[in-house]
Amino acid sequence: MIDKEKYTQFIKAESKRLGFLSCGISKAGFLEEEAPRLENWLKNNSHGQMSYMENHFDKRLDPTLLVDDAKSVVSLLLNYYPAESQTEESFKISKYAYGQDYHFVIKEKLKELLFSIQENIGEVAGRAFVDSAPVLDKAWAAKSGLGWIGKNSNLITQRVGSFYFIAELILDLELEYDHATTDHCGSCTACIDACPTQAIVAPYVVDGSKCISYYTIELKENIPYDMKGKFDEWMFGCDTCQDVCPWNRFSKPHSEPLFNPNPDLLSFTKKDWEEITEETFRIVFKNSPIKRTKFDGLKRNIKFLE
Repeated sequence: MIDKEKYTQFIKAESKRLGFLSCGISKAGFLEEEAPRLENWLKNNSHGQMSYMENHFDKRLDPTLLVDDAKSVVSLLLNYYPAESQTEESFKISKYAYGQDYHFVIKEKLKELLFSIQENIGEVAGRAFVDSAPVLDKAWAAKSGLGWIGKNSNLITQRVGSFYFIAELILDLELEYDHATTDHCGSCTACIDACPTQAIVAPYVVDGSKCISYYTIELKENIPYDMKGKFDEWMFGCDTCQDVCPWNRFSKPHSEPLFNPNPDLLSFTKKDWEEITEETFRIVFKNSPIKRTKFDGLKRNIKFLE
């Protein structure tokens, strides 16, 4: 007989040992409430040129299509809130991109967690996901009681705010399941009021095609001229809706050495950014998420801010 309680406790203890902030578990199945939301979001073209969001619609909503005989979705949070920030005299980079690319850092931890589960529990099949596959990670994390989805569409917790990555293990193992928590946004509209491009078009609805993160990372062509002067000096990503969220006053610095920034990143001034060479870009952003926008993309973003 499967000892669900024992296995669940083991997985949660292991996730803690590997440095995850928290771990919640849900029964794998079709995300009924998310289906119409995702459909409307795509219909309204809120994904802009992120055409990959249109792919695998069914798989996004049903993890049993990703892992044969999937029984459980294990959601995990990993803190990335930095101890130090960039200088005031700098163009701004989203905090998640200060250190090494989180995909690799988290994938390693997930592999170790899965190996540990197989070693200690037995034959368990599963797959690890870090936002690079069609999994609605925020929806699963909320369903697993790790937080609630706020008006800025980020997962928020009362304990540590929202500066963390979300990842999943989908397993063919029955476990004990957690319950969703309640929404604690209340009447607060700080994120909606502060968004530099009014991308939060309604509470809990973000038009991805209007977001600074979209313009500075996903958009491959020129940034529309009517956005000039609206970027509040963000050159890669944007943290405004998180920075103003009252729950983020509880954010604590992470303890993951791989997320520590290159010292140059923190000391760079606007002039340094304007004069950055491709060689310096390669050194400072070795293994960084910023490589995603490439050197030319970063130069385009900086030029747009000048």
